Amino acid sequence: MNVLEVESLTKHFPIRAGLLQREVGRIRAVDRVSFHVARGETLALVGESGCGKTTVARCILRALAPTSGAIRFTQEGGEIVDLAPLSRRALRPIRRQMQMIFQDPYASLNPRMLVGDIIAEPLLVNGVPAATRQARVLELLELVGLPAVARSRFPFAFSGGQRQRIGIARALALNPSLIVADEPVSALDVSVQAQIINLLLDLQDRLRLSMLFVAHDLGVVRHVSDRVAVMYVGRIVETGPTTALYDRPLHPYTAALMASVPKPDPDRRDATPPLAGDVADAANIPPGCAFHPRCPHAVARCREIRPELRETIPGRMTACHRAEELTLAGVD
Repeated sequence: MNVLEVESLTKHFPIRAGLLQREVGRIRAVDRVSFHVARGETLALVGESGCGKTTVARCILRALAPTSGAIRFTQEGGEIVDLAPLSRRALRPIRRQMQMIFQDPYASLNPRMLVGDIIAEPLLVNGVPAATRQARVLELLELVGLPAVARSRFPFAFSGGQRQRIGIARALALNPSLIVADEPVSALDVSVQAQIINLLLDLQDRLRLSMLFVAHDLGVVRHVSDRVAVMYVGRIVETGPTTALYDRPLHPYTAALMASVPKPDPDRRDATPPLAGDVADAANIPPGCAFHPRCPHAVARCREIRPELRETIPGRMTACHRAEELTLAGVD
């Protein structure tokens, strides 16, 4: 069963200019994105900075109102609801089932609140009695590996990794069925990243969490995700199981991203060269395939016709005109 189904999700931001602030263009931050997250699964959404990953996450949680598309969420009782058209009042009872882990563990915690109050805040907002709140805070601190005494301290007393554990505890307070993690380890040291990743994996296994994991670090994604969706300039260009996608990327953009991941073997050399040029401007996306100005395999039809996401091989979806022939030719 899918806990989340996103269909043709689109988010455009108007560009305004002049004295009357008339709309003179649009930034196509997200353009007809579709994917699903199964119950108990982690889907990683990856791509370069500016590709629209965080905008997708914010639309799913309705921090941003989508321009169009459907966001179907399966509630605890099994009822499926489309979040896209709902008002703020209608969304409120559903929000407790969807929570977010933020990128910056320093900015996401109120420095004037005690840790116990930070974790208990979602419970307070949802009317949970005081005695139950305190017991739940102690349970959550133990769950994320922090001592009970942490509840009576302020966030400044903790390291970045410990603060992220506090953020995770807060996100779990209401027993959500879906966690959206927006670059949750990118602000941490490498050694601390491993600890937080292991914590997330353990929590997912124990609580049967479904997770949308937004990231640009493909080394991290490999360890935490079951499937991967690769985004480029507002569109998904490839999806597939994590192991298969890493072993054999089918889209030239995915292959280039994989080649950019540092390898522990200094003698290893990748056949795929690093990406040249900059990410396309979302306000002025080139015709045809948006990746063609940077693609070493582009042909005439790539410059004229935008490829649609389709099943290239069983279980793998790719938006590339040449995916089959490049795969047959052994191009990574």
